[in-house]
Amino acid sequence: MVTIDLNSDLGEQADATLDEGIMPYISSCNIACGGHAGDAASVRRTIDLAVKNNVAIGAHPGFPDRENFGRVIMEIDPDELAESIKEQVSLVKRIAEEAGKEMHHVKPHGALYNLASVDPDTSRLIINTLLEIDPNIRLYGLSHSETEREAKEAKIDFVGEAFADRKYELNKTLRNRKFDDAMIHQENEVLSQVENITFHQRVFNDETALDIHAETICLHSDTEGAVNLAKAIREHLEGKGATIAAV
Repeated sequence: MVTIDLNSDLGEQADATLDEGIMPYISSCNIACGGHAGDAASVRRTIDLAVKNNVAIGAHPGFPDRENFGRVIMEIDPDELAESIKEQVSLVKRIAEEAGKEMHHVKPHGALYNLASVDPDTSRLIINTLLEIDPNIRLYGLSHSETEREAKEAKIDFVGEAFADRKYELNKTLRNRKFDDAMIHQENEVLSQVENITFHQRVFNDETALDIHAETICLHSDTEGAVNLAKAIREHLEGKGATIAAV
């Protein structure tokens, strides 16, 4: 029996319509918490939805850069960045505990996530900041990345992530969003990718198969047709015999 976690980045919109549509089909969520998007009210609203749907609660901190939605590498003092990450994650942790739940994990957002995946200094900054909050914290990050290597060095609980709706480069990094083909929009291609990740531990760069080990798969909530894709992914994987559950 194969078990896989399905996650999505939520709490990023002005209202809860998209989150309400996606939440029934996923097993964990990453909640925007004031950096690239979100505030205390949206965090609380999203946590309430997660509790209602029995979805594991995660924090989704990014560069404090709403103008660029956290998708541009920000020139920022490391101490300032660490403090921002700490504030963002602590917000989710506090509101989750107020709801009688534990924060399940942390997953960096956007440019911070991608920078950490190739830059050990950024990975260490994130990891050290998280360890100040909770020494038993769980970190979601790109499989086969610098984040994974640094997390193992620090003996932090790391969960390798792959993506349902993103193209991969040969070095197993995500194709930059500046390229038109960075995102996968066609349902059949998304389903093929999640099936390959779940059952065969691989993704493809054109015709080249890349070995990849992931315990969680992300579907971006801002991908076109995300609600229908989330439903299709869950039904497809369960139809193939997989169990969908948080790590």
